[in-house]
Amino acid sequence: MPHRGSATLLGAAAVLVLGAAAAVARAAEPLPALGVDAAQTSVSGISSGAYMAGQFHLAFSTTVVGAGVVAGGPWGCASNGSGDALLLGGFDNAARALTGCMRVTGGEPDGAKLAKAAATFAAKRRLDPLTGLRGDRVYLFHGESDSVVAAPVAAAAEAFYRAAGIGADRLHAVNALPSGKAGHSLVVEESGSACSSNDSPFIDDCDYDQAGEILRWIYPDLVGRPGPAAGRRIVFDQTEFLPGAVGWGLAREGVAYVPPACGTTPGCRVHVVFHGCLQSRTTDGIGDLFIERTGYLRYADTNRLVLLYPQTNANTAPNSCWDWWGYAASDHLSRRAPQLSAVKAMLDRLAEPRALSALASSP
Repeated sequence: MPHRGSATLLGAAAVLVLGAAAAVARAAEPLPALGVDAAQTSVSGISSGAYMAGQFHLAFSTTVVGAGVVAGGPWGCASNGSGDALLLGGFDNAARALTGCMRVTGGEPDGAKLAKAAATFAAKRRLDPLTGLRGDRVYLFHGESDSVVAAPVAAAAEAFYRAAGIGADRLHAVNALPSGKAGHSLVVEESGSACSSNDSPFIDDCDYDQAGEILRWIYPDLVGRPGPAAGRRIVFDQTEFLPGAVGWGLAREGVAYVPPACGTTPGCRVHVVFHGCLQSRTTDGIGDLFIERTGYLRYADTNRLVLLYPQTNANTAPNSCWDWWGYAASDHLSRRAPQLSAVKAMLDRLAEPRALSALASSP
């Protein structure tokens, strides 16, 4: 898609692309063991990443304490919560994704019905028990100028979570902003495209700190923003977490940000950020723009929050989208799905209680 954002954003993107190229030239390192408190993990994502955040939340609800779903719809939307079979080679799911989970020309998704399907999945131990959602906090967002995902799809995500057991006091749905009508994007306070843009890189300036609002909703004890992040950014090898990772839609490398305190003491929390389609750092021409400009980094240091940015690969993931309709695996909704299980393995690595001193002493 052509980029119609500001000249400032284009210039920043060019610099970040060069930085990304240099990072790719270096060998990726292993994701370190930090002794994080995995039971305080949260997730968020935009578009296909929003669907992936919802899938990860449901698959591992006994671990995840909250989710941010930006410009996305309910769990199981594209497969209608059905079983493993992909009809017509997956065409049925792909068609439903386009006509029922983005636009609604083929009918609106039924959030309550999908919650019943999720309960069936859980009863078969393909997901964590839905009781794991109790006490979780969920943030939902749909922009008024979003031309990619229709408003009824976002409304179905809210209906899904209500039916799945998230109480009204723990569910925060935002469908309008004080300043501007957001497009299909993750929304920022500054240095983004025009607020109503629906184009790459899907980061819109609406004078709204969406990353902060998501994190503040999930973690009510979140403290204010510091200056520039002073921790360590790690470009790590994703292939060790999934044999044949690139063939399953994952990139060879992911990114993690480790605050200074989390390299020396255990017990930090983790927030997993799923980018959207056309936002992969290595195959979509935006470099680290999604990591740098979405606003999560500035909350990490003062809140002892490790950030995990798993990445897809446009060579095997259509438009770098996460697998929310079954292109990589028919069982894409369950805990054993390749992409879900790989990201969970990354989280498990971060939770291992070793190598803290090694990370602290590394350059």
